[in-house]
Amino acid sequence: MKAHDIAALLDEPACAHNLKSKAGCARTKPGATAGGCAFDGAQIALLPVADVAHIVHGPIACAGSSWDTRGARSSGPTLYRIGMTTDLNEQDIIMGRGEKRLFHAIKQAIDTYSPAAVFVYNTCVPALTGDDLEAVCKAAQSHWSVPVVPVDAAGFYGAKNLGNRIAGETMLKYVVGTREPEPPPVDPRRPDIKVHDINLIGEYNIAGEFWQVLPLFDELGLRVLGSLSGDARFRDIQTMHRAEVSMVVCSRAMLNVARKLQEQYGIPWFEGSFYGIQDTSNSLRGFVRLLDDPELTARTETLIAREEARIKVTLEPWRQRLHGKRALLYTGGVKSWSVVSALQDLGMDVVATGAKKSTEEDKERIRELMGKDARMLDDGNPRLLLDCVRDYRADILIAGGRNMYTALKARLPFLDINQEREFGYAGYQGMVALARQLVRTLESPVWQAVRKPAPWSTGDRSHG
Repeated sequence: MKAHDIAALLDEPACAHNLKSKAGCARTKPGATAGGCAFDGAQIALLPVADVAHIVHGPIACAGSSWDTRGARSSGPTLYRIGMTTDLNEQDIIMGRGEKRLFHAIKQAIDTYSPAAVFVYNTCVPALTGDDLEAVCKAAQSHWSVPVVPVDAAGFYGAKNLGNRIAGETMLKYVVGTREPEPPPVDPRRPDIKVHDINLIGEYNIAGEFWQVLPLFDELGLRVLGSLSGDARFRDIQTMHRAEVSMVVCSRAMLNVARKLQEQYGIPWFEGSFYGIQDTSNSLRGFVRLLDDPELTARTETLIAREEARIKVTLEPWRQRLHGKRALLYTGGVKSWSVVSALQDLGMDVVATGAKKSTEEDKERIRELMGKDARMLDDGNPRLLLDCVRDYRADILIAGGRNMYTALKARLPFLDINQEREFGYAGYQGMVALARQLVRTLESPVWQAVRKPAPWSTGDRSHG
């Protein structure tokens, strides 16, 4: 990828930083990966495309523990869970055999798995040695008549967010618009309902969250034409250019996809979240606002009224047990405010939230939810987190898996909110799962046991 292309992706016109005449999204500092490199970000964005063979072109270490590294779920194919790599070694690099190994790897993937397409991810080593990724993919596609897509996001190009954008740009360049969708199916029970096609961008179906929202869309007559990329199929992404509305789901790093779909195909877009009762309702209303269908508006308001009434009754016993509990939330990006909304719906008090990867607009949303004096943490080192827990008398730490041992060593209840989790928290029903896990975590009998003084500190020798 050329330098001016990377600069253009960093200076995303739809990003709130640039809308407010700021200097664009933060550049990566030398020696820092800002939570991951561009290759990592590109692979994270595209791995949930379930029927595609994902090949990492580089040394084995770049593939890492690629098998099932995220909690993205598939309702069908599981090919995306198989880690494939060209496994470049010293001899390949010195002798310039990288392109041949890649061509052979593509052949092996096609012969073995018959994928709908092959995605090839560039990494630092072949990018530095000059392997022509695009030429190899083009030749392989011509030879086997299977789409082979080069994802040129070598790690040194920048941070994880840049990799997300490169992944989206790649889909727009090579995939979107290469197939026309089938006509929407007619529901025999409701033949008079007009079906509207929509896109979800930045939705990864972590722990099956997409499936908790999909029944709402089905009832309203909204067909998810393309999801980038939770539970996606290659043929779905090909048709995203025919959607009527796009929703950016908690992933500002892929705003470039929504913006270019609007520029090239006239598809309006909005940003929303499915975490929390109010945010879920607002997101459904977002589609209604842009589609301008009076019948859809009526159906949506009826569904929202019914679901909000139902879920409030269901949550009441959980809310009573969680009311007044103080939570320290440390996560990045839009989760820093979208999860705050969900926790407040449960009657909890969020004493502080992380803002390390949040934009200025994210921070403004935090202030709207938590007040102008909201405590935002830009650094998540263990000492700072524990000091914050003590100063604000937090009852629970809600963060990513890397902070789990910090909490456990401090004998503090901990709930994983990031992509490795096993429970989906999106949509109305997801609030029940979130409440249940919070109560189970806070009321676990283990905390009473581990917080007791050790026998040897009290003079009690009866334990041996």
